[in-house]
Amino acid sequence: MLSSGFAPGDAFAGRTYNRGMANDLYSVLGVDRSASDDAIQKAYRKLARQYHPDRNPGDKEAEAKFKDVQSAFDVLGDKEKRAQYDQYGSVGGPGPNFGGPGGFNFHTSGPGGFDQVDAENIFRQFFGGGGSPFTGGGGGGPFGGKAGRSRQAPPAEPQEAEIGVPLETALAGGTMQFNISGKDVSVRIPAGIGDGQALRLSGQAPGGGDLLLRVKLQPHPHYSVEDGSLIVTVPVSIPEAVLGGSIDVPLPGGVFVTVKVPPGTSSGAKLRLKGKGIKGGDCFVRLKIMAPVALSDKARDLLKAYSEEQPHDPRTEPFWKR
Repeated sequence: MLSSGFAPGDAFAGRTYNRGMANDLYSVLGVDRSASDDAIQKAYRKLARQYHPDRNPGDKEAEAKFKDVQSAFDVLGDKEKRAQYDQYGSVGGPGPNFGGPGGFNFHTSGPGGFDQVDAENIFRQFFGGGGSPFTGGGGGGPFGGKAGRSRQAPPAEPQEAEIGVPLETALAGGTMQFNISGKDVSVRIPAGIGDGQALRLSGQAPGGGDLLLRVKLQPHPHYSVEDGSLIVTVPVSIPEAVLGGSIDVPLPGGVFVTVKVPPGTSSGAKLRLKGKGIKGGDCFVRLKIMAPVALSDKARDLLKAYSEEQPHDPRTEPFWKR
């Protein structure tokens, strides 16, 4: 006959548990006899967590309550066993130990009684997988590790380091080599990675922890990123800006696109290339008019003649006037 493990008058699951109720399985789980299967399962989970030995090491009373909860759910959690219990007060029908619903005598299938029941097997049948609801699914205690075995050391903390990545490599992607704490590490740089983002290398840090590489983008003479868009600054000559024309623009990865410059384009004007930017976004070509450093006498005379033939004052706004 299974002992309840409760002291008279113990408060249990919102009810008063006394010796007169010691063999009432519904009282053990703290539910009514009309409780649904879901209510019984919910009550069982709550009490099993509360009184599990891993949470109450060395507490004999909690251990006894845990066994009572297991025993009760083994019957009430099984529709066939529950029906037999409701009808006869025991599992298997009336017998020598039949005592009615108020005097149920519970026997386990093992020759040694409940003490030989493997609680983890019960959890596997009920929850599925390999563990109980408080072992993390792996058959261990609530703090990790296997029950009855020495717990494993916690994993090493991740370490962080900064790596300088050329902007062109960050835009097009590629593989780079770095020396981190004396160790050579090969790192794949995904296309479009931004400044300040981190790459995680599992187990590459000293001590076996993860290595977090914080990206520091290095400037490029012609590429830049503004508001998430790729900007390519392209120098153009005065005749190209005035008369218009076509220019070839190199994009990250060695790809060239041909861009038409409208006649009369000013320095700083932007031309949009749809889908040619970062991760399929737009790319903008920013034109920068470059004046010649030196002029021949003939070229200087031609510019003077142009200035006299077609005077042009770009500073007509009041802001520029004295």
